Amino acid sequence: MSKWILVPDSFKGTMSSREVCGILRTELLERMPEAEVISLPVADGGEGSVDAFLEAMGGRRVRVSCTGPDGAPMEGFFGLLSDGTTAVVEMAAAAGLPLLEGRLDVEGATTYGVGELLLAAAEAGARKIILGLGGSATNDGGCGCAAALGVRFLDEAGKAFIPVGCTLERIAHIDKTGLAPALAGVEIVTMCDIDNPLCGPNGAAAVFGPQKGADGPAVERLDRGLHHLAEVVRADLDVEILDLPGAGAAGGMGGGMAAFLGSRLQMGIDAVLDTAGFDALLPGTRAVITGEGRIDGQSLRGKVVVGVARRAKKAGVPVVAVVGDIAPGAAAAYEEGVTAMFSTNRRAIPWEQARLTAKEDLRAAAGDLFRLWAALEGPCRAAGND
Repeated sequence: MSKWILVPDSFKGTMSSREVCGILRTELLERMPEAEVISLPVADGGEGSVDAFLEAMGGRRVRVSCTGPDGAPMEGFFGLLSDGTTAVVEMAAAAGLPLLEGRLDVEGATTYGVGELLLAAAEAGARKIILGLGGSATNDGGCGCAAALGVRFLDEAGKAFIPVGCTLERIAHIDKTGLAPALAGVEIVTMCDIDNPLCGPNGAAAVFGPQKGADGPAVERLDRGLHHLAEVVRADLDVEILDLPGAGAAGGMGGGMAAFLGSRLQMGIDAVLDTAGFDALLPGTRAVITGEGRIDGQSLRGKVVVGVARRAKKAGVPVVAVVGDIAPGAAAAYEEGVTAMFSTNRRAIPWEQARLTAKEDLRAAAGDLFRLWAALEGPCRAAGND
């Protein structure tokens, strides 16, 4: 019996990673019904990350009362994995753009609720918490989150307040002595798939602020605030986040997690594979099937396909990528361990049209792939090879 591992990302705008896994699994088992199939759907840290982890590793969703990005009470959630000691938190569950649809306020939005989710996970027994950054409506440098966990932000008069994007420049001092005891000894890993710095033309405010409702002057104010925050962090906490790759993720949340909680920023795919014990699953695997909506030169910066391929290559396991679109620069993935790439866009039509039949096209492409593989394995078995 051959073993296969399915590790796809979502096909943005068409299918979740869970749906992709389901289609690949069905088509594989139809051609090779005795195969052992391990499914590890992947998410990038944004909406759907908790469900992806729970689908891959088992566990349960825990609902928690928390604060929304507008400061109003709401119900959020986190995932507690089957080991009982690992939790997954989506920043988007308490500070996501959809929660402020039609009333974006990036200068006033808070990450306070994210801190409440982290604390709830720790109090539920988690000794490792994976925080997914993505889809945020905020630009507070993670200060709201830190405040919910006991970090105090003081102004020039020594008065404590909870900073938001437009008040970061009021911070005169930061006091971490009141950090919640429940976090003692808890490892926090932050899933961060971008390497943007905190400030400047490639920083949090300039790159992501406009999609959160910031106009030109607001972007400038937010950028100044984050720069000021970095200076206070350096002075009071002796942590350098201004040029930290990934610090600009999610409105500066990447930098905040490193500064206030000592969190390690890690590519999302690596966090998933480490948690799933992917490397230990590779021995004896016939092939790994991965995929994403588009593979191009940017995929080498740590996207799912290349992240999976690099690990499988070390174990000598072939990797097949089934993707929506193969774009210029994709060939470099072969050097990283990808054995072959197949596009689901069999009719070579624009994405706007292809997205309408994405599931059917994936099913057809996967069916052909596994049909070919089964045909090639037949002669191998006849010759006495496994």
